[in-house]
Order: sequence, then structure tokens, then C-alpha cells
Amino acid sequence: MSTQNPVWGFTDFAETFGGRLAMVGFFLAVTTEVLTGQGIVGQVSALLHLS
Repeated sequence: MSTQNPVWGFTDFAETFGGRLAMVGFFLAVTTEVLTGQGIVGQVSALLHLS
């Protein structure tokens, strides 16, 4: 497999961007849990009126 000029896949940009999105998502999940007092599952079930 050639590592010269990859067009798609596991490029440095894709890995960095995906990691940053994961950090933002984790931060938002923790922040909303602190503000609402419910975890992710509780928030989703409340949003979908499951409980």
C-alpha cells in the first residue's frame, strides 16, 4: 500500500479532524449531563418520550 499522497482514508487531516470532533462531542455530552442531571441515555429517552 502506497503512503504517498493518499486521496482518502486514514490521512493525517482525517485523523486530526475526527479526533477533534470526538473531543467536542465528549465535552458537549459531559456539559449537558452536568446541566440536566441526566446521562446520554436519559436525555435521548426524554427526547423521544420513551419514559
